[in-house]
Amino acid sequence: MRKLVWIAIPFALLASAPASAQGTPEQREACNDDAFRFCNDDVPDAIAVEKCLRAHMRALSPKCRREFGASGKSRRAPQE
Repeated sequence: MRKLVWIAIPFALLASAPASAQGTPEQREACNDDAFRFCNDDVPDAIAVEKCLRAHMRALSPKCRREFGASGKSRRAPQE
């Protein structure tokens, strides 16, 4: 059952937020564990998760922090 939840959550994230708020696959992969650790109550709202991750910036994994860059701004996929 738990494995099913882990498989379903990325799809929920994709379906629940505008494309500009979803981030890249690399961002989602880098921050997935941190998102569930710190922001589980905000999933699947990608905008709320991003705000939550920013609030926990110092505690994030190095891999996830890199996705936000040194300035603290996320590197979102360019809008088309």
